[in-house]
Order: sequence, then C-alpha cells, then structure tokens
Amino acid sequence: MAVGAALSADDLRLADNPFAPAYGHEYRHGAVPTREAKLHMDEWDRVHGASAARLRRHTVLAFGGGIDGIGVTSGTPKVYLVFYGSQWTGGGDPNGAATYLQKLFTGLGTGGEHWSGTMTQYCDGPTVPRGATTCNTANTPHVGYPSAGALAGVWFDTAAPSPSSATISQLAQEAVNAAAHFGNTTAASNRYAQYVVVSPSGTHPDGFGSANFCAWHSYTTSSYGDLPYTNMPYVTDLGASCGENFVNPGSAGLLDGFSIVNGHEYAETLTDQLPAGGWTTRSGSENGDLCAWISSGQGAAANVSMGNGAYAMQSTWSNDTSQCDISHNIL
Repeated sequence: MAVGAALSADDLRLADNPFAPAYGHEYRHGAVPTREAKLHMDEWDRVHGASAARLRRHTVLAFGGGIDGIGVTSGTPKVYLVFYGSQWTGGGDPNGAATYLQKLFTGLGTGGEHWSGTMTQYCDGPTVPRGATTCNTANTPHVGYPSAGALAGVWFDTAAPSPSSATISQLAQEAVNAAAHFGNTTAASNRYAQYVVVSPSGTHPDGFGSANFCAWHSYTTSSYGDLPYTNMPYVTDLGASCGENFVNPGSAGLLDGFSIVNGHEYAETLTDQLPAGGWTTRSGSENGDLCAWISSGQGAAANVSMGNGAYAMQSTWSNDTSQCDISHNIL
C-alpha cells in the first residue's frame, strides 16, 4: 500500500503506518514504539483518514484461532529471564536492570495485585471460535494468574559477548539456547513459558536505537516446541523515549521504562502467545499496543503495588470493560 493512500476501516493495519515499528518489519509483534514514534503514528493516522470512529471499530480484541493449538498462556505463566552476553558481568548493566527485572517478575501475582487480572479474561481452546470477542468462563481455559510470581528462571549467558546488533535469528537462537539451559526440551514444558532476551547496555538488538521501537515479541519454532520470546533491549539507553521517569520523578523513575516496556511485552505474550493466533484487533494491535504511553486519564500508566514493592506499569486493553485498565478483577 502506498504511504499516501487513504485507509478504510476494513483495511487499516498497524503495519501500514510508516512510523510504526512493524512497518517493513512485521515480525516485530506488539512492538512498543518510542514515545516520539507513537506521536508520529497517531498524527499519521489522523491525517490519513483513520478517524476516531474508525479506530474505535478496531479497539476490540478477537481470537485468532490459535497456532499449533496455542492461543494464550492458558496456565500459570513462566517467565525465563535471559541476560544475553558477557557484558552483563563487565559493566553492561550500569543501572541495575537485571536485579530490577528479577524483582518485577517475582512480584507479579503477589500482594493482591490486580494488574494481571486484565489478562485473565482471555482464553483459547477448541471451543473458542476464530473471531470470538468474549470467553465462556465456565468451560474455556483462560490466561493464568501467577499467584506465586511469574519468574521461573534466570540465566546470565556470559559465554560470549552479546552482538553489537543482534539479528532476529540470533535472538531466536538465544531463546532456543535458553530453553535447553533450563531443561525445557519438550513442547509440553514450553506450553506456558516465555523467554525474555535482555541485551546489555550499549548494544542495539535488531537496530534498537536507530529503529523506532523499545521492545517487541515473537516466537520461533524448534525441536523443543514453539518458543515465545521478547527482544528486550537496555531501554534506559534511550532515556525518556522508552519510559524513563514516565511515572516516577528523579532516581525513583530511572527504571520505569524497564517495567513499563517489559510488562507490555509480557502481557501481550500471555494473550497472543504465538502471534497472531491469540487476541488481536483487526488492525493487528495487541492488548498492550492499544494502551501504550497513556500519561493521564483512564488507563494512565501508574505504580502497581506487589508483594515486594511497586513498579511502574502501563495499562492493557480489556474487552469486557472496553477500555485500558490498570486494575481488573481476576477471573
């Protein structure tokens, strides 16, 4: 589609927006745009006919039918943090992101936090038809709530330096390597798993820094089954563009971007585990995309209290309330 072409409600796609991280890179599922890119995306939509009325028709998530029988993480989520490269023990973590992310995923699901509740409304399984926008709570498996925390394992892979600009193939292979490291060598052991490949400061995975994204998620096939993974750059390298101080001022907000951005990708992996077999809009947006970088009003990013502290998080889209929710009942 030509950049200047008008878009109808039927053909509007996220990847058609030239300012979207997925433009020309459709493997970047659920990509968090930089804050500047998000402003350009919204302006382009406005100028090219994607009016508010049209966009509203696209703010409902529908089930994609699943891939290999998988739509959502319909069990207890298991997050494996993979700190990619020897730089992690040699000055590649100047802001303490490794500890922060471990605490975040340990805290999720504890202390009565209801941020995770929004995701529990989404389901999969053979009784859920493609195109469904609601779930029968009585007979469909839903996204699980991580009541004992979501963190399942941590690996500092320091055997070699992380590439200066890791390719998608290298990131996918690191997820495969991580699955082997953790002993997850069957499809069953990876059914509710996701691998977060965190690159050290000073690196540019998939062009991070010159591209217009903060992170994205995808999956790769392997002899161990389908492996969902996140490309999680060292987002404080881009400062406020990727969320530094988005919720909290001063030193308290230095790592806001890590929890906002990684929380975005985590939530999207739960609800669209193997993109796009899970829950997406007609335009290709996921639950986190619809609520990215909201600074005030309904759905504004906020501190979410967990059993081990509070973390800056963005809201995610809730079909059953038709809005971005930072808190939701656990279903």
